[in-house]
Amino acid sequence: TDFIMVGGLSGSAQNADQILEAIADISLAPGEKLVFIGYSKGATDVLEAMVRYTELSRRTAAVVTLAGVISGTPIADDVPVVLKKLADLVFEGKCPPGEGRAFDSLSRHERLNWLSANRLPDTVRYYSLAAFTNRENISLILRPSYDKLSLVDPLNDSQVVFHDALVPGGVLLGYLNADHWAVAM
Repeated sequence: TDFIMVGGLSGSAQNADQILEAIADISLAPGEKLVFIGYSKGATDVLEAMVRYTELSRRTAAVVTLAGVISGTPIADDVPVVLKKLADLVFEGKCPPGEGRAFDSLSRHERLNWLSANRLPDTVRYYSLAAFTNRENISLILRPSYDKLSLVDPLNDSQVVFHDALVPGGVLLGYLNADHWAVAM
């Protein structure tokens, strides 16, 4: 099992390049294929890689998304510039440097435009595991974003509304009763 870490502050296009680069040296036995598990923005990055690189999608059996930001999130639609700068400072030296497109690449506008302009390769199977819970089960630090998303839909995990975590045409594996960070844990 190999784990691929991509730039947490980079947009999905740049991270798709990093995914391709990271698996370039992985040799597969005859009939063996890759399975990608993408959490949160990582799901978006993997889908972008599947579309951009046919050689990668041909080597892939499945993509499983966990609380993926597939159709974007209202949280990313109006991130203040100061918060973007703060993220750069907080993650400096902890994440590979990015080009500052992480938040933009998660906006509903960008994700929905991308989904409508790109067809996911039908040689790959897609599975989604989304999450939502009630406010009492949301981590204290995530409650403000949960409250904001609850104005759109109370069925959210504090970062993504449940239906925005589903890959179009994919198989729904289920919903976790958890907040966004608990899914990662």
